[in-house]
Amino acid sequence: MSSQHPEQQAEQGADKLPAHTEEERREQPVVRKGMFGARTTGDTSGYGGLVVRQSPKVSAARPYGGPGGAAEPGEFDDVADQLERAYPDFGDAIERVVVDRGELTFFVKREHLREVAKTMRDEPSLRFELCSGVSGVHYPQDEGAELHSVVHLLSITHNRRVRLEATCPDADPHIPSLVPVYPTSDWHERETYDFFGIVYDGHPALTRIEMPDDWVGHPQRKDYPLGGIPVEYRGAEIPPPDERRSYT
Repeated sequence: MSSQHPEQQAEQGADKLPAHTEEERREQPVVRKGMFGARTTGDTSGYGGLVVRQSPKVSAARPYGGPGGAAEPGEFDDVADQLERAYPDFGDAIERVVVDRGELTFFVKREHLREVAKTMRDEPSLRFELCSGVSGVHYPQDEGAELHSVVHLLSITHNRRVRLEATCPDADPHIPSLVPVYPTSDWHERETYDFFGIVYDGHPALTRIEMPDDWVGHPQRKDYPLGGIPVEYRGAEIPPPDERRSYT
């Protein structure tokens, strides 16, 4: 029996994503050149020749294993097999499966998201009764899938966790709401809409939850101004943090 903490085992043993050859990496689009992506001035970091490419979309190979590793079939294989048996359109709905650092993620086509979530909840062999959160991620370089909606599910019956992830483009930021399946996702989806601009179709009251109703933009997107924007408060305009103090 290993003396390592389970989290250490997961960190060291469950990262089984396949390595990519140099030729495969070169095919990926360039995200940034140099340490800071400087364009108007020279790169003084000493890493001006650095080329950062977009990470490829990888899929984990069987066996998926479980939270402690992927050397042999385990808990994650059981979940995938049970979902495939219970959901007839599994092959069309699931774009890829990723097992990384002891966590299982199903990338689901957005048009199938609600039905997949309902199957995860109602199938007795799965029984993911609780949605513990919905969050967003913005990948500006992921053309056609810039916005990601991440759903965290918990099975109290089987003591398992799994993640569903659906994507949509900036030009069409719509993803089905899971409130009809998991009512607890109500305010989580509102927060993700507020910060990332993902429109959850079918949500009962999709309004901002953190920012003022008339706020322009979505502050957690990568293209949002890094230092913030000017804010009007009691008749005065408060400049963004990086412009509030001058030493000249």
